[in-house]
Amino acid sequence: MLEARTLDDLAAIAIAAGDVLLTSRSGPLATEMKADGSPVTAADRAANALILRRLAERFAGVTAVSEEGPPIDPQGPPPGVLFLVDPLDGTKEFIAGRDEFTVNLALVENGEPVAGIVHAPARGALYAGGRLLGAWRAAVNRGKIGAREPIRAMSAAAGPLRIVTSRSHVNSETTAFIERYAVHTLRRLGSSLKFCLIAAGEADLYPRIDHTMEWDTAAGDAILRAAGGSVRTLDGALLVYNKRGNPGQRDFINPGFVAAGAFDPFDPRLLKGGAVRTT
Repeated sequence: MLEARTLDDLAAIAIAAGDVLLTSRSGPLATEMKADGSPVTAADRAANALILRRLAERFAGVTAVSEEGPPIDPQGPPPGVLFLVDPLDGTKEFIAGRDEFTVNLALVENGEPVAGIVHAPARGALYAGGRLLGAWRAAVNRGKIGAREPIRAMSAAAGPLRIVTSRSHVNSETTAFIERYAVHTLRRLGSSLKFCLIAAGEADLYPRIDHTMEWDTAAGDAILRAAGGSVRTLDGALLVYNKRGNPGQRDFINPGFVAAGAFDPFDPRLLKGGAVRTT
């Protein structure tokens, strides 16, 4: 199923959803709190409706699972191919008026994220990546994608690391994990842009020792893998998607993970002291 046209179609859908978010942000934001304590706005829902409609039109018969969509049938067999959708990743940043929020679309095949789009509409930036297609970024202006620049994750095994963390979700376990490393800079950033900075060679490591959902990570993971990096669980295994039916665990939940450039994030040579400059 994966081909360059698929990535182009996903990019077009993400850009259209981004336009919905930008339009919604120009007026009053109708905000509610979900059962898990996270905020949701009318913009989330409007972008979600557009994405699901267009995915159904372009990819008829392929399951789409979204943060804001209806739950998938727990009794049905897991589909081998599905889309994971986050119509507004970084809702807190969106509400606060920051430009770090994104639209995330990912195609998953047999547990692997094989294509991903991360669009940051307020920044006019789009990142894309696919298995065997490589990764690229481009500016977006008035709905049009500009020149595509190939991106590649950096190898950082020889020096202190440029680490990115969540702006809103850093717990004590993540802080303790970071303190084990030789750190060059520490940057806090919202949404899946953290994966994209690593894919573009502008950061080295993103640890998240806390639970996230698959739609939070799949698009950025696909781009990072296409750029030569990886997202691994704390035991070193690649992050797996379309997880369902685990006893005592919500469907589509991620364990703690470490996203890294083109190097082994658990290389003991990286575990040494260093000065930290926080930005």
